[in-house]
Formats: sequence, C-alpha cells, structure tokens
Amino acid sequence: MKSYPRTAVVALAVLLGAAGCAKSEETPAAAGPSAAASAQQQVVQTPADSAGPTCTLDQFGGTKFDLKTATVGFSQSEKEANPFRIAETKSIKDEAAKLGIADLKVTNAQSQFSKQITDVQQLIAQGVKLLVIAPLNSDGWEPVLQQAAAKKIPIITVDRKINANPCSDYLTFIGSDFYEQGKRAADQMINALSGKGKVAILLGAPGNNVTTERTNGFKDRIKEKAPEIQISFEQTGEFAREKGQQVTEQLIQSNPDINGIYAENDEMALGAVTALKGAGKEPGAIKIVSVDGTRSAVQAIADGWLHAVVESNPRFGPLAFETAQKFLDGQPIPDKVIISDREYDGSNAESSLGEAY
Repeated sequence: MKSYPRTAVVALAVLLGAAGCAKSEETPAAAGPSAAASAQQQVVQTPADSAGPTCTLDQFGGTKFDLKTATVGFSQSEKEANPFRIAETKSIKDEAAKLGIADLKVTNAQSQFSKQITDVQQLIAQGVKLLVIAPLNSDGWEPVLQQAAAKKIPIITVDRKINANPCSDYLTFIGSDFYEQGKRAADQMINALSGKGKVAILLGAPGNNVTTERTNGFKDRIKEKAPEIQISFEQTGEFAREKGQQVTEQLIQSNPDINGIYAENDEMALGAVTALKGAGKEPGAIKIVSVDGTRSAVQAIADGWLHAVVESNPRFGPLAFETAQKFLDGQPIPDKVIISDREYDGSNAESSLGEAY
C-alpha cells in the first residue's frame, strides 16, 4: 500500500486531544508536557478523493441532524484492562465533550459478544441517531444492522471491521491496515533474526478481521522475504496479557529452541516477557515483535525485552466525529478510512515514550 507523507494532512485528518494512557504494573510514569503533539493525531493514509466506493447522506437515505443535540452511542467491545481500549474510549468521550455533544451513551461489552449485541440494541431503543462501534467480532451483526437500517442510523465501526455492506448496513470503517501491520512486523522480525530461525505466533482472538489480517500479512511477508524463517508454533493468546504469559510458558517448554515471538498485540507481548523473565531468559535472547504501541511496550523496547512494535493508533474520537459531521453535511464518505501508523524500535523507543499511549 502506498504511504502518504505524515505532514500532508488530508481532508479527514484531525488533531487529537489528550491521549489515553493505561496504568498497569509495568506502566512508567506519565510523560511531561514535552510529548510531541504529532503523536496525538490520526493521519489518514488514503486520500479522501481516492477511487473507491463512497456514501452520501442522500445515498444512505438518512436525515440530517445536529450532533450536539442528538443522542450518540458508543459501544466498546472489551474490558478496559487493555491500554488500547482505555485510550480508545477516552478519545471518544473527550472529543464528544469538546464538540459539545450533550448526550453520549457509552456501553462496554466486557469481551462478551452477546452482550455487545444487546448493548447496541438497547442504544437503538434509546433513540440514538449515530452509532460508533468497536466490534468484538466481525460476523454476527445481522440483528443490529437490520434494526439500525430500519431507522436509518449511520454506523461507524472503528479498529475492527464488520462483514456487511457499506452505505446500507453501515456507513464506514475507520482503522489501520492490519494486513500491512503484519507485513511490517515480519520485516522487523526478519531484521532481528537476520532472515533465519524459528518463530512463534501469539495469535489474537479468533473471529475478527484484525487477527486474520495481522496473521496473513506476517506469514505472507515471511514466505516472500525470508523462507529460512520457520513458523513453528501458533496459539491464540486472545489479545490478553495473562493468556500471552500462559501460552509463552507452554511455548518455551515445547519449543526451547525458539528464536522469535510475533505477538499480535502488546498485551500478549508483555505477557510473553513475564514468562521469559520467569524462565530466566535474558533481555533480547528471544526477539519479540508486536503491534499496538502502548507505553509499557515501548518501555520494554528501551529495556531490551521487545525488539520492535508496529503502532495501531486507538485515538479515534476526532476522526470518527469529523467523519460523521462530513457525512451529515452531505459530503461523500469512503467505505473505509485507513490511518497511518508509526513504528517503535531501539532507535526511537526511549525518546518516544511520551508519545505512546
């Protein structure tokens, strides 16, 4: 995928407010005011006028309304023990407050898909005019989509896609290119291992496009660029730190000669670090590459435990509401809005701590 310069702020790019930050046992003290403002923005990678399907208010069949006075719903999917989810929810709430949206209703499915479906159905029953959803799974949304379509409620999905039709079932998806993230993680692993070795994959939760695309991108890139790297172990860590630790403990027992671990999010990577410490491993003995960009993971790079992290920026609030307003103003909205993500490694981890979430 072609990258666009970070400095070229395109039509949907917006500056973000304060970044969300998780507090955990491995989270360092919050950074001071020197943190760069550039870290607190999502920049659109695909230009607004690029070829591809778009949707307008007229095409959708909806009616214009005022965001400030409308009831708006945000459905969070996972327990907010994960720094990504903390930052994501905070960004939505902060931007709604900044814009003067008086009636924002926020739900949390606590990592239960049936609860998320019920949550969103209740939001619809409460009269929301706009839904922003961070889906737990990509499939199984038909009951919600039918109810929202009947009332012409636009749905913006963030960070994960749903398998449905844009401009009819939902409006648009805003998030990262997960396949590209997998490829970039593979490039980092190839560099770390000089193109040879045995690698394990800590898979994300099943049933969503993030896991599938991050896995396929990584595998395809390894096959293309480093056929002497063998993927010898794969098991889900469910995007959770504790599960990542458990799986890694099993891994180093069953595959003591493993050279690298690709964790499909930072929480699993940090769980792997705990397991490696418990096994008496030295920092860097097993190369770990992950995806997210949490402050704890960036600190782990500086400490030598992680080799690199590909960012997945969770600060969706400004871009989600900017997109909704453009739609309500009659402007065409692309079926997907792909954001640009950075990378952290040994060259920039320490200096970038204040920019991570």
